[in-house]
Amino acid sequence: MPTLSESRSREIVRAAGVAVSEFVTASSADEAVSAAADLTYPLVAKLCGDRIAHKTERGLIRLRIADSAALSVACDELLAAATPEDGEVEVLISTMVDGNRELIAGLATDEQFGPTVMIGVGGILAEAIEDVVFRLAPLSDFDADDMVEHLSSQKLLDEFRGEPAVDRASLRSTLVALGTLVDTNPEIVSVDLNPLIVVDGVPVAVDALVEVRS
Repeated sequence: MPTLSESRSREIVRAAGVAVSEFVTASSADEAVSAAADLTYPLVAKLCGDRIAHKTERGLIRLRIADSAALSVACDELLAAATPEDGEVEVLISTMVDGNRELIAGLATDEQFGPTVMIGVGGILAEAIEDVVFRLAPLSDFDADDMVEHLSSQKLLDEFRGEPAVDRASLRSTLVALGTLVDTNPEIVSVDLNPLIVVDGVPVAVDALVEVRS
């Protein structure tokens, strides 16, 4: 199944009601510096395009960019790393989001049951804990709250390392929003929000990947 670029994926989930980190896109280093003028450093820069689904493995991400000079260099490097097979590309520049807790959420289409929404513990603990909950889409507020309550790692949702508890209303809104996407965008097959970083209690998507039907 084809995927959409991260920028297009972010736009789709943001329009549905998912909180995403602030971002802009650019096709050159000069354009990137200008477009990012209203963002707060440090920043993240990524090469993105419809054919680029796995940026980390190819070294197509630059983190903790401190100023406009570093941003210009990062964009030149990323654009130079594009291959003909990547097709049309751009640089996505986003605010650098930090938090001690990461969640994962998404939408998947089951051959038998249809669209399902998922929430789970993300980050370095994801594989070790395997704490994931699925429900059929669309979701009511009650369904979304019930999903969160069925996560085993409830302590991670409470006050943690000096950070406030996860805003469950915000998490509920994210899950309900994911559940609406197939109705509003019937071409969507799956959505991956990985990770959702908890910032001041609010889960914020810092990456998004939407898969569509051919």
